[in-house]
Amino acid sequence: MSRYVVVGGSAAGIGAVEAIREMDPTGLITVVSEEPCPAYSRPMISDFVGGKASLQSMLCREDDFWLRKKVQLLAGTKVVSVNPAEQTIRLDNGQSIGYERLLIATGGRPFIPKMDGLGKEGVFTFTTISDAERLAERIERIRGQRAVVVGAGLIGISVTEALVKRGLRVTIVELQNSILSLLLDTKASGIVENTMRNAGVTIIAGQSVQRIVGKPDDENIVGGVVLTDGECILCDLVIIAIGVVPRTEIVSGTQVKINRGIIVDDFMQTNVPNVYASGDVAETFDFIANQNRVLPLWPLAVLEGKVAGYNMTGKKTSYMGGTNMSTLKYFGLPIVSIGIVNPEDETPFEILTKHDSKENLYKKIVLKDNLIVGIILVNDIEKAGVLHYLMKNRVNVRKFKRELISDDFGLAKLPASLRNRICLGYL
Repeated sequence: MSRYVVVGGSAAGIGAVEAIREMDPTGLITVVSEEPCPAYSRPMISDFVGGKASLQSMLCREDDFWLRKKVQLLAGTKVVSVNPAEQTIRLDNGQSIGYERLLIATGGRPFIPKMDGLGKEGVFTFTTISDAERLAERIERIRGQRAVVVGAGLIGISVTEALVKRGLRVTIVELQNSILSLLLDTKASGIVENTMRNAGVTIIAGQSVQRIVGKPDDENIVGGVVLTDGECILCDLVIIAIGVVPRTEIVSGTQVKINRGIIVDDFMQTNVPNVYASGDVAETFDFIANQNRVLPLWPLAVLEGKVAGYNMTGKKTSYMGGTNMSTLKYFGLPIVSIGIVNPEDETPFEILTKHDSKENLYKKIVLKDNLIVGIILVNDIEKAGVLHYLMKNRVNVRKFKRELISDDFGLAKLPASLRNRICLGYL
């Protein structure tokens, strides 16, 4: 009887368990998860803080998921090391567990820059439900009115909206000169900034927080932050939301190769036999960049976990790749961002844009050799599916590329032969 061990009970771990059970109904599966609660959707954390979602509504699988899949779940338990030579993992309670196939799906941890005052009461990160519960409880307990969010990427914008919904006055501080700089160009970022300012958010770009200071009557409690230019902003809460870094520490010092994340092949296997990695901890294939890199996206993590799970059972399955893809709607503004949207060198690229300032609409298509490699859609995302389909399937758009940003673009605008192939599922 095969013995599978999965370290991590979130997206990639869930996908792996489902794939393993599909192929192997009787093998022993052990899942080790640091979090004590059931499998939940991390993208919904901001809804929880904002009061739109309960933990029950955030569950991405049924309460009895692990039981039905006949999984031995070790919740609230941490893996401290892996020994590939002995094919064992060691837990924080000193216990060792043997495996025949191991999946590392540890995800990412918050990146926290060095700054004075991080230990003060009222400083939070924002990546787990435990973070969200502590933050929500703090808001209720102190009735705080002012918050500073450090970082204006996806996590930062997400927590900012949640705090605004709770009635707090929020200042967001971003080191880059624009918000969502990894997902949007300056034009799209400007549209989002205007929308956020209209919602009462103060945005400070091109600055960082140097230190967190205490209250006049209690230095141990957050009272404000000091920026790089010396300005002091008073606040009751500080949320560090700069991003996440892969949690590779359990294989540190082993033969498992690590770059920024754990390096895997198309089958999610590391360079060490019987050891796999998936999700935010792994460097997987980006079909637009044509290289492996960390892509911390929930849907990709689930898919990567499934690919790993199949291969762990012996069903050879290749991962076809993903790319940066974010679909968001913060402050009522729907946005889609896919692929290369800000090429550093525009020489090999062709860029198509359309901006309607009156309607707050913006479209940008980035082409290379007549293939779509980047998409930004702001306030009009209805055709995102068709555009992504053309991108994913490497369709040459030379004959109809000008139609891609037209107001009435859709399947009807595609050549009949291509439209028929898409509708019949040949691509």
